[in-house]
Amino acid sequence: IHLAMENERYLSELPEQAGCFKETRIVEFIFLLSEKWHLDHLTRYQAVELLERFMIKQVEQMCEDIRGGEQGQRSSWSSVRDQINNTFVLRLVSCVQLASKLSLHYHRVTSDTALTFLQSLKYSYTKQELLESELAVLNTLHFHINVSTPLAYVELLLEVLGYNGCWLPVKPLHQLCVQLLDFCYLTRDTIYDTLLKVAIENSTPSKLQIAKFLTVKEDFMLLAVGVISTGVFILSPRHWEQVVEHLNCITGITPQSILEFSYAVVRCIVGSTTA
Repeated sequence: IHLAMENERYLSELPEQAGCFKETRIVEFIFLLSEKWHLDHLTRYQAVELLERFMIKQVEQMCEDIRGGEQGQRSSWSSVRDQINNTFVLRLVSCVQLASKLSLHYHRVTSDTALTFLQSLKYSYTKQELLESELAVLNTLHFHINVSTPLAYVELLLEVLGYNGCWLPVKPLHQLCVQLLDFCYLTRDTIYDTLLKVAIENSTPSKLQIAKFLTVKEDFMLLAVGVISTGVFILSPRHWEQVVEHLNCITGITPQSILEFSYAVVRCIVGSTTA
């Protein structure tokens, strides 16, 4: 109930720019960096969400500064864009660092580790600049960095399904769900583009339909339900209808919506495999 309420609150306050910093190259960068530093899956998802929230707020603040500055003192959009580009990798590393510190996993990214990585990319940041970058993220987000991730929704729903007596191959299903969640993050645009077209039964959605669909793209509960449904369909198809029924009772998400999401994911998996 707590996660469901948190999800609804997040969706009700969703900024128009939500998802702008979840494009494949950025997510892949964070995932690869997390693997390099032996961070757990929860940390990598949390890093993605932290970076997304921070960058949106930073861009909003910069835009306000441009509009509110006195004549002759205003920064141009090109200079703001350059500033964002010049510090983006540093901010990304800071978000991974902060996420690692929140994790209960024993691996934590130290300043030395982060600096060594940045230096390997030919950046010449100092420890002080690295610390200031972390503080910039913390201050911009008002220290609200312990954000929920879709993985938390997936794991809790799996627990509830098991508690309710729904038969599941728990360990292999959990492993597959994590892999599917990775896949959904890395092919986000393709999956949700397919889902939108299926939902509206039209291959050319309007700008208004795309804008309204933003809440669907950012719905963690739907993503978690869709991932579990797809995992069960792959591992144990004969139990799929039972699991979908249970998920519908737990979350209120309709079987049709669950089916459409699973279809979009499976179609994307088949397409990537064929390619």
